[in-house]
Amino acid sequence: MRLDKLLANSGYGSRKDVKQLIKNKLVKVNETIVKKAEMQINPETDQITCKGEIVQYEQFKYLMLYKPKGVISATVDEEHRTVIDLLDKKDQIADLFPVGRLDKDTVGLLLLTNDGKLAHNLLSPKKHVDKKYFAKVKGIVTEMDRHTFAKGVNIGDYITKPASLNILSSADISEVEVIISEGKFHQVKRMFEAVDKKVIYLKRLEMGPLVLDEKLPIGKYRELSIEELQLLKDC
Repeated sequence: MRLDKLLANSGYGSRKDVKQLIKNKLVKVNETIVKKAEMQINPETDQITCKGEIVQYEQFKYLMLYKPKGVISATVDEEHRTVIDLLDKKDQIADLFPVGRLDKDTVGLLLLTNDGKLAHNLLSPKKHVDKKYFAKVKGIVTEMDRHTFAKGVNIGDYITKPASLNILSSADISEVEVIISEGKFHQVKRMFEAVDKKVIYLKRLEMGPLVLDEKLPIGKYRELSIEELQLLKDC
């Protein structure tokens, strides 16, 4: 593995930042000052230090984020704040990305990782991984709506797979829970639009076996527990 990639993935900045650290003679491998960023190293057998600290390398990182409103699910954007911008500098490692997307004005559970295989499994249409949402909807949600969701909803260019609609309260502003097994663009909002209602608040609660930690303040994150990670790998 290249040294600059390992350091970038360990939170020491971009590849450019790492090259500067090496130029400043702040990086050592097995007690020897490194001169080349592209040096090949073995994380399991080589001891790497940066600025006098031993580098603890993790191949993959898994973070649960309570996404706030107004932040986009992307790694880089010139106009808007991204979910990566919410992370501490040490956690803004190279290759970290959100698994799936939440709309800019949608809040709730978002998984960030650099494990492409796990992300693919969670997003693959063949896996049918359920996503559970809480929504506030303008309009009285009815049993007819629930049956419509259960059959699949025509959202214009697509008929959704059957979805579960649990009506928590039905009034001018109804409160519901929705479970879908796919992730089309603005899907939950478009499903309600198809039955002449409007989502005014949307929060993702679950993704497969992963449940939003309500102890997390909005906009904050934490690493997944061993148990949570194993559940994701098993689903």
